[in-house]
Amino acid sequence: MSHLPPGWDTLDQAARDAAFNNNNAVPDAAALIAERNAASAPYRAARIQHLDLRFGDSEREAWDIYPGPDADAPVMVFIHGGYWQRNRREDFAALAEGANAMGWSVAMNGYSLAPEGSLTQIAWQIHAALDWLSAHGAEHGAAGPIIASGWSAGGHLAALAAEHPAVTAALAISGIYELAPIRDTYLNTALQLSDTEIADLSPMRRPVVQKPIAIAYGAAELPELCRQSRDFHAMRAAAQAPGPLIPIPGADHFRVLEAFRQPNGMLLRAAAALLV
Repeated sequence: MSHLPPGWDTLDQAARDAAFNNNNAVPDAAALIAERNAASAPYRAARIQHLDLRFGDSEREAWDIYPGPDADAPVMVFIHGGYWQRNRREDFAALAEGANAMGWSVAMNGYSLAPEGSLTQIAWQIHAALDWLSAHGAEHGAAGPIIASGWSAGGHLAALAAEHPAVTAALAISGIYELAPIRDTYLNTALQLSDTEIADLSPMRRPVVQKPIAIAYGAAELPELCRQSRDFHAMRAAAQAPGPLIPIPGADHFRVLEAFRQPNGMLLRAAAALLV
């Protein structure tokens, strides 16, 4: 079975790069990113009690926890995206607004970025972060069942995080579930993916997790990201693993997060349903 998209071998380098370049595919991506970052700064600054909680040695190996009023309420973990090589947990704080409004706690972790960290190291850090959260979350008002969520590269990491014993369910948004084509794009300059990493860290090639995983993507996203979400869900459905496929109508790679930020948004409703 080929792990590459149909017709991949006929594409030139520019076409392969474009298949994964979300910033170029969304004309106002820079403005959307700036709005998110600008909204996150005051949200985080107003909730300073449980920030920068170290789970590892590096600066990025830390949690920001935004607890809800009930420590036993669900805990929405959010793993940021950026193709494993950019962005910070701090710049996604505003996305906690929706789950906090539902009475849930939100926990956002950082991780090393490529090329300083390999994808193997990043995946290990996600599990180390969850080890810490399961042991210490209650001390910071986050003792409830954990839903591992993430967007873009974070969607990939959320799919891997679902394997952690502390995780009850997962919500993977606009993720990458087969890494083979990534090696043939501009993204691999920093990642330098090895054969072993592609085989071991592609969720499409790992044993199916029999926990609820909702797989979401924007219906207006790049075709390859849509295809990967559909294929990952189909693989799980064939193994009778629970969890819906959720295309967000009209949403591109950045606007898909609007359904996560809103307390009545489609993605938070889906997350709540995973716990029923």
